[in-house]
Amino acid sequence: MQDLEAKRLRESLVEYENYLNEIRQVTRKNVEALDVIQKYAGAEAKTPKLNKLGGQEGNKTKSRVKGAVKNIAKELVELYAVRQEKEGYVCGPDTVWQKEFEEMFPYEETEDQLAAIEDTKKDMESTKIMDRLVCGDVGYGKTEVALRAAFKAVQESRQVVYLVPTTILAQQHYNTFVQRMKEFPVKVDLLCRFRTSAQQKKTIEGIKKGQVDIVIGTHRVLSKDVEFKNLGLLIIDEEQRFGVQHKEKIKKLKENIDVLTLTATPIPRTLHMSLIGIRDMSVLEEAPVDRMPIQTYVMEENDEMVREAIEREISRQGQVYYVYNRVQDIAEMAAKIQKLVPDANVAYAHGQMREHKLEDIMYDFINGEIDVLVSTTIIETGLDISNANTMIIHDADRMGLSQLYQLRGRVGRSNRMAYAFLLYRRDKMLREVAEKRLSAIREFTDLGSGVKIAMRDLEIRGAGNLLGEEQHGHMDAVGYDLYCKMLSEAVRHLKGEIPEETYATTVDLNIDAYIPASYIPNEYQKLDIYKRIAAIETEEEQEDMLEELIDRFGDPPRKVQQLLMIAQLKAKAHAAYVISVEQKGDEYKFTMYEKARVNVAKIPELLAKYKGELTFKTDAENPYFIYCKLRKNKKEKAEQILENAGKIVEDIQGLVEE
Repeated sequence: MQDLEAKRLRESLVEYENYLNEIRQVTRKNVEALDVIQKYAGAEAKTPKLNKLGGQEGNKTKSRVKGAVKNIAKELVELYAVRQEKEGYVCGPDTVWQKEFEEMFPYEETEDQLAAIEDTKKDMESTKIMDRLVCGDVGYGKTEVALRAAFKAVQESRQVVYLVPTTILAQQHYNTFVQRMKEFPVKVDLLCRFRTSAQQKKTIEGIKKGQVDIVIGTHRVLSKDVEFKNLGLLIIDEEQRFGVQHKEKIKKLKENIDVLTLTATPIPRTLHMSLIGIRDMSVLEEAPVDRMPIQTYVMEENDEMVREAIEREISRQGQVYYVYNRVQDIAEMAAKIQKLVPDANVAYAHGQMREHKLEDIMYDFINGEIDVLVSTTIIETGLDISNANTMIIHDADRMGLSQLYQLRGRVGRSNRMAYAFLLYRRDKMLREVAEKRLSAIREFTDLGSGVKIAMRDLEIRGAGNLLGEEQHGHMDAVGYDLYCKMLSEAVRHLKGEIPEETYATTVDLNIDAYIPASYIPNEYQKLDIYKRIAAIETEEEQEDMLEELIDRFGDPPRKVQQLLMIAQLKAKAHAAYVISVEQKGDEYKFTMYEKARVNVAKIPELLAKYKGELTFKTDAENPYFIYCKLRKNKKEKAEQILENAGKIVEDIQGLVEE
């Protein structure tokens, strides 16, 4: 028996060694292909078709997608160029009142918050029309950024519209604005269905005459009868909650005015725009003082657990949200909860209620008169009740990830420990997508995970309707990451940031450079590190990568260090218009890009420097340099090889025209 085990072990070791050798060969020969490794995230959870690195089929697919991407990039750039070409209103520097207003903020600002405020003000004081996305987790102070921007606009006699997706949220923001601005001559008004027709009419009149400085409202402010005298700033809260029609109206509204968009979980499109540089982005990642992460539990429905969770929250004088997203039997669910906890004051709320009744229930809950609020997802955005620190979500597997994240963000808005219970039906087989969603929300319990959530959401449900239906096939063909990279490049080309002609650089040296399994056993992590190493462009980035590797996996072996050096050499070679660095025995060949912008007059001087060891050939399609030492050494070590190649690349870079 032992002999059999030993034999199996030997066979496994041989297999493993063969696998390692294969990896060594592939990696050494295809260091240049590392940067084409992309994480795949498509619209469906199916295994994508894999193509050979650098193969014909993969190149065909990429070319096809590249064509489609160019068209979409052109549309995007034209859309945003209209805003860029126009000059916006230039606000003056901060007034005395502005400084007084900011000093009245009762909390200490985080570094991120101060940076976002600073960037927003700079945008408003410049000639360009502001289009800034402020992405910050729930309770991270996005509203304060908006308040200061709005106050600055008002100082310039410009009107401000604050657009929110729900009536309750409008009311809450209205209260915040009135409270913060009560010491100053700023007229704040509200426009939503909580207001009577007479009140709405009066507000609309005030907006038209310029008597209302700041109006806070739902999509009602987008109606035809609302005309502004001197609109200067549009603030959009939770843009992902507005429908397509509303977004079109918003687009018309913001053609030539400053726009500030606030969100905790940016929709992929919004996030994507920001990442590719069409929009400016400020991220609030720093948690406010004393804020604690929300304890999240994913479990089967259990009445006893529900009762216990509610009683525990009430015993510390807190309140509970119970999210039940079915209007038809929400009253029955509320009655069931009342039965579980007879001493609690239970009420229910949903969007189809008469507005005054809904308003009354919400006010009672805010004032602490209701212990448990059974509600649909109308509480999803913006409600700020620091006393509610337990949330129970019924049928959580039916909800989207961003939605779950937003809902969970309604609790944990104080220095108390908060709890979120995500329930699914007993004995129910969860779909793979639902399971991934729930595990993601459980994984991201840290504060400030909104951006990560948006990214993960993208991976799970696919790219969604990012750029129109016709783009689905293209995204599926190459994966979301590569699609974004291609789109980003196309946009930069059209904006004139990088030249149209692009070329790839390859490096093939007689060096072992790869990540052994003994150093990073996890294949996904390994691929991610390979991809990031391939993206290294500066010495600083190389050092940062080295630090991260040491921190995560310990001291890297020689082969990994050599991989880092090759990646940097490749970046330097690319900057010097070198399309390939090859080593054959003692010879090094440096092939130049045919349209390289180099000063040819300097080449003789460079050749003279090497005293016959460096020659230049122009008889091929692409000219090239050959380096060969006159005095042959013993077999060169990896360090010498890298040193030789690096030195010549640096010298070739000296030929490049400024």
